[in-house]
Amino acid sequence: VQLAESGGGLVQTGGSLRLSCTASGRTISSNAMGWYRQAPGKEREWVASINRLRLTNYGDSAKGRFTISRDNAKNTVYLQMNSLKPEDTAVYYCRAASAPMYYWGPGTQVTVSS
Repeated sequence: VQLAESGGGLVQTGGSLRLSCTASGRTISSNAMGWYRQAPGKEREWVASINRLRLTNYGDSAKGRFTISRDNAKNTVYLQMNSLKPEDTAVYYCRAASAPMYYWGPGTQVTVSS
């Protein structure tokens, strides 16, 4: 499966962005999907995940501000990000879990200006 993230960009503090992760090659409707991010000089950090039953979990940095969702008809997973802060600046990656394999997209840059 190939993943492609989109929707990143430059936004001011307090603004919003919606990231998309579209899969090709096969359906991801049965896969657990996740969003991760990596800021310069830091390790990759888990942001949010959603399973095939649409149960969601969020990292501490995302709780109350970000929402993960999926549209299986479009083979796409979304990350709605609100109330963005400069510390949210990072490359955001989408991951599909297909045990024992994991598939990653190339990432999309999100920059939040103060």
